[in-house]
Amino acid sequence: MKKLLCAVAVLAPLVTIAVNGQTPGQPGSAGPDSSGALAESEKQWQEAVRRNPKDAAAFASLGVVLSKEGKYDVAIRAYRTALTLNSKLPGVELNLGLAEFKQGHVRQAIAPLRAALAAEPGNTQARTLLGLSCYGAGRFAEASSYLGPVAKLDPGNTELHRVLAQSCLSAKKYDCALEEFRNIQQHDPDSAAAHMLTGEALDGLGRTPEAVTEFEAAAKLSPREPEVNFGLGFLHWKLSHYEEAKPWLEAELAIDPDHAQALAYLGDIALKGNDLDKALPLLEKAVKIKSDVRIAFVDLGAVLMQQKRYPDALVALQRAVKLDPSQPDSHFRLGRLYQAMGNMPAAQQEFAKVKQLHEKAEEDVASKMFAPRPTAAAPK
Repeated sequence: MKKLLCAVAVLAPLVTIAVNGQTPGQPGSAGPDSSGALAESEKQWQEAVRRNPKDAAAFASLGVVLSKEGKYDVAIRAYRTALTLNSKLPGVELNLGLAEFKQGHVRQAIAPLRAALAAEPGNTQARTLLGLSCYGAGRFAEASSYLGPVAKLDPGNTELHRVLAQSCLSAKKYDCALEEFRNIQQHDPDSAAAHMLTGEALDGLGRTPEAVTEFEAAAKLSPREPEVNFGLGFLHWKLSHYEEAKPWLEAELAIDPDHAQALAYLGDIALKGNDLDKALPLLEKAVKIKSDVRIAFVDLGAVLMQQKRYPDALVALQRAVKLDPSQPDSHFRLGRLYQAMGNMPAAQQEFAKVKQLHEKAEEDVASKMFAPRPTAAAPK
C-alpha cells in the first residue's frame, strides 16, 4: 500500500469537484482554501444540512470541504448521505471514490469510481484512480485495462507506465508487460529494476534465455540489487544449468542469509546431486523462514523419506500438496511415501491424481495447439 500511495502522489493529485455549481466556502458561493476559511465553511455547511437534512447538494458540498481539510472519514459519510438522497448528483461518486482512496480503502473506492467513469467515460482522473485502486486491491487484469488508455496519453510518465507494466506482469499479460518495460528502459536505460522486470516478462513468455540476458544486465548495473542474483540463479535452475545457478543463489544468500527461496533451490540442486547431508539443512532452514515455498516442502519430504523419517516426510509433503494441489510432483512423492508406509489405498489415490493432472495438462496443450484460428472478415 505504501508503494501504491507513493505512485498516487505522482499520478493522481487531489482534485475536488464543484457539485451542482456550489464550491467550498459559504453556502452557494466560492471561498478561499485557508484553514480558517475552510473551518468557517464547514461550520456553515454543517448548519445547512442541519436545517435541511434532505438537501443532497449541501451534503455533497460539506463532503468537499471536509476532504479539503483532510477529514476523509467524515467526508465519506457526507458523500454517501448525498448519494442516498440523490444518486444522480454529478461529481459525488468521483469525490467519494477519491476520499476512500486517500484513506487507503482501495477496495471500497472501486465501486464509486467505476460509477463515476460510467457516467463520464472521458474522465481521465476517474480512470486513473480506478486503475490504481484495482492495482492496490490485487485486481491486476482490471488495473491494466483501465491504466492502459491513460498511459498512452502520457508516454513520458514513467511511474504510470511502471504501475501498468507491473499490473500486466501480475496478470500474466506478458506481451503487455514486455512492451511497457521496454518503454521504461528507453527513458531509464540504467534501471536495474526495469531489466529485471523485463526478464520476468520474457520468462513468462517462455523466452527464458533472453530473460537471463536481461537479469545479467541488471546484475551488471547493480550487483547488490535485491532479488537480482536469485533471479539469475532461478533462471539457470529452470534451464537445468545447475552449476551455473549455484553461485548466483549463493550470492543472494551473501546479501540476505535468510532468503528462503535461494535456500530452497540450493537445497534442490544438492538433492539432485544426491547430497542429502547438504540438502537437508538448507531445506529445513528454508521452510522455517517461510512456510509457502512449495519446492522446499517437496524436496524436504523426499529427503526425509529416504532417511525413513516417514511421519516428518508426510507432514512436509501434505503441506506441499496444500500449497498447490495442481502440481503432480508432490502427489507422486506423497504416493511413493504412502507405498513405503504400507498404505496402498492412499498411495493409489495419489497416483490417480498424478494421472489426472498429466491428462489435463495434455488436454490443455492440445486445445491450444488445435484451437480454431480467427478467420478474416468477409469483404463488405
